[in-house]
Amino acid sequence: MTLRAASEADIPALAALGRDSFIAKFGHLYSQENLDRFLGETFSDEAIAGELADPGRLYCLAVDDAGEIAGYCKIAFKSAFPEHARGERAMELKQLYTAPDRVGQGIGALLMDWAMEQFHTRGADEVHLSVFSENTGAHKFYRRYGFDKLADIYFWVGDHRDDEFLFARML
Repeated sequence: MTLRAASEADIPALAALGRDSFIAKFGHLYSQENLDRFLGETFSDEAIAGELADPGRLYCLAVDDAGEIAGYCKIAFKSAFPEHARGERAMELKQLYTAPDRVGQGIGALLMDWAMEQFHTRGADEVHLSVFSENTGAHKFYRRYGFDKLADIYFWVGDHRDDEFLFARML
């Protein structure tokens, strides 16, 4: 598995992986209307292109030997939750997705290690991430990296509100 930065050429595959991963894990929670709206806003080629062009965000891809994107990680150099920041330079893990058929192969850990290295290198003193309140597997994964619940927050998919947890770790 090779890690590399995402490029414009990766946009269609990256958007498809984001959609497929989200639907596989969470699609059953939402009406088709809410799901379609969210996927269009978040995982369209245009949305991904805009984020790739944003100097405040960085994507890393996990690419297998066949050249297929097996997972990706997106980080932001400023947390979207400044009201909960305990440090001066809180950054955020925005997404950590693995292809549904590749879960359990260590790809998430590889990407998480990359993300933590980026946060350290870029001078973060705290890292935030949002995680679905009922995603206990993700809670366990993030706790292995020293994260713990900091606050109750919400996440919107269309007009459906999910209860989420803000996890954080001081660096």
